[in-house]
Order: sequence, then C-alpha cells, then structure tokens
Amino acid sequence: MNPEVFITCAVTGDDTKVAKSPHCPITPRQIADSAIAAAQAGAAIVHIHVREPDTGAFSMETKHYREVVKCIRESKVDVIVNLTCGMGGYIVIGNEGLKDTPAPGSDFVTQAERMKHVIDLCQEGLYRPDICTLDCGSLNFGDANRAYVSTPNYLREGAKIARDLGVKPELEVFDTGNLWFVKQMVKEGLLDKPTLIQLCMGIPYGVPADTGHLLAMVNALPPDSIWSSFAISRLQMPWVAQSILNGGNVRVGLEDNLYLSKGVYASNAQLVEKARTIIEAMGARVLTPAETRDRLKLR
Repeated sequence: MNPEVFITCAVTGDDTKVAKSPHCPITPRQIADSAIAAAQAGAAIVHIHVREPDTGAFSMETKHYREVVKCIRESKVDVIVNLTCGMGGYIVIGNEGLKDTPAPGSDFVTQAERMKHVIDLCQEGLYRPDICTLDCGSLNFGDANRAYVSTPNYLREGAKIARDLGVKPELEVFDTGNLWFVKQMVKEGLLDKPTLIQLCMGIPYGVPADTGHLLAMVNALPPDSIWSSFAISRLQMPWVAQSILNGGNVRVGLEDNLYLSKGVYASNAQLVEKARTIIEAMGARVLTPAETRDRLKLR
C-alpha cells in the first residue's frame, strides 16, 4: 500500500459526451476555475485539455492553453500543471482502404504539432507547464473505425522535445505493449528518473480495469518509476482504493467520470474531495503540490 498519495484531477478531457454535465468546464476561465477548485480540494496535479469556447469542441490552440495556465498561476493557488499532448493522433479509417482514408473525424498531425502549445508556452517563458503527456502507443479507440496512432519514433521525438523544454513527460499507458515501449525508452536514455507513468484502465479497447491486469502492469513497471492509475465511469472511485493498495497514486476528474453517485453529476472539486476521503479512510496521507513536486523532481 502507498502511505503517501498524490491526486491528479483530469479536468475536462476531449470527449463531447463530457459536455452533457452541467459542471463540465468549457471556456479557458471555467477550466482554470475548476482546476483551482480541485487544487483547493486536495489535487496536487491538474491535467488540462482545452475546448473551443463557442462550441465546446476539443481544441489544440495555444491561446486557450495560455489563458488557462495564466489564470491558474495568477490565482496564487499552488498546483502542478499538466498539459495534454494527446490531441492530433486520431485517424478514422475509411471503408475503401486508402481511397477514403483518412476519413472525416481524423486530426492526425506530427508529434511537434501535437506539442506545439507546450513548445510555445515554454519558449514564451511566462506560463510554462510542469508536465506534459505522451500517449505511449496506438489503440483501437471505440467500436467503429477510429484509431489513435502514436508510433515509436513519434514517442522518441516527443520525449526529446519534452526533455529539451525542461518539462516532465507523463507517460500514459493504455495497454501492456505501451508499457513495454516505455521501458525501451528508459533503456535508450530518453527519460529522466523518476519516470512518471499513468496506467489508464478500462478504456475501450485497451487494458481492462481489473485487479489481474493492474498487477501485471505494476509488476512490469521500470525501476525508479512513480505511477498513478485510474479507471473510468462508475469504477473511478473503487479504483482510487485499488491503486493505493497496489502502491500507486490516483487520478479522478470529469475527463473520466461525470457522476458523484448514481444520477448525481459531480464537479471536479467534489470528485477530488471524495477521493481524498477514501485515501484518508485507508490510513494514507494526501501529498501537497510542493511535496509532489519534490517527489517527481520537477524543474
């Protein structure tokens, strides 16, 4: 069991279904306010996606990320900022092979373009993030013809970009093969210790959210790694306990689950508060942002 736990709050995500919740933040100001409230409730890290303010559709625009980070920093609330770099990896396969591929709904771009907002903010210097994500493999995403594509060489490039910028990558692992490649990047010297890993459980069609698969992945982690895990929807809160019992940290938030209880929409702060209650009831202690920053050796 992990006796000292940090909480990550995944604030909004990119799924349009999230927008059906009245608590889903859409505008940069709303996203920042929700992140600040989550930090005040006990989150050490806030994981940020942005959306187009007028439509709620996911966005990759630097200006929206800049505004979110600016609002968080100016609030003087201490929290570690983790920006997604997961957008720009979707390919929708057509029904006639290469004739109609990529099909509508694809957003596939280069690794540097996926990380453009992080590069921009770091070069500007004022509102740089602490962490950015790298999705560590390709995945059949849902039941139709959409796939998320993140190749080995794209990931190598992403790791090098993050290192050059002085931003720690959070390695998002959706299946056992993803973890295998994380270990390969460690072997190649592309990742600084401690390696930060997020085990993403129960997302169709990656690794199922059950104890056996979690233990298999935990047992395969590279040495000197720090890990969190989460499960989606109704398994989010049971997974808080599951992750702690197996030595990990936790992630909650509206990106992964909309509900506080059956039929009751949650806010991000409420989800963090509920996770904190579980952590403390198990006899563990919630780490502060400062303690988490030190543990992760953030620059």
